[in-house]
Amino acid sequence: MAGVDEVGRGPLAGPVVAAAVIMPARGLPRGLTDSKALSETERAELNVKIRQRALAFCIAEADVSEIDRLNILQATLLAMRRAVAGLARRPTAVWVDGNRSPGLSGPIRCVVGGDGQVPAISAASVIAKVARDAQMARLDAQFPGYGLAAHKGYGTAFHREALMRLGPSPIHRRSFAPVARAMAATQSRLDLG
Repeated sequence: MAGVDEVGRGPLAGPVVAAAVIMPARGLPRGLTDSKALSETERAELNVKIRQRALAFCIAEADVSEIDRLNILQATLLAMRRAVAGLARRPTAVWVDGNRSPGLSGPIRCVVGGDGQVPAISAASVIAKVARDAQMARLDAQFPGYGLAAHKGYGTAFHREALMRLGPSPIHRRSFAPVARAMAATQSRLDLG
């Protein structure tokens, strides 16, 4: 059975990242739960153990252009399909965190709160979160001034202020209202000369 979860639906910047993980029946890492309930250190330690013990795992994403073109829900489901398709082993069933099926063939079970209940979904939650956080730290170096490494692209007060001051970067989700407002404000400043 593969567990599937995503991270990054709510941020104003960066991709939405999904992971699919097939864990062994025995030898699960201790402390597996929803990645949001873990500290950064706990997630990092579990990430290593999950990668070592998983029978198969795949991390996939939908980028900002796909999010803007499809909408965040459809981009999330796309990232989930990519993660399952990228597994080195074919799962006999897929359990997905949440109430929406990504539209895969074969047995699928949606589990609301599954990231805190089903070990394979918890594992997917952890490795997706660690991968996306690392990506946002790299993007912070590429697009300085927004504080991406600190808030991971979420709409904090600092991030919204930076958006208004700097305008959106290429990794900002233009279909999200705060980014659209920042784009309009930037255009107004340009028009005023």
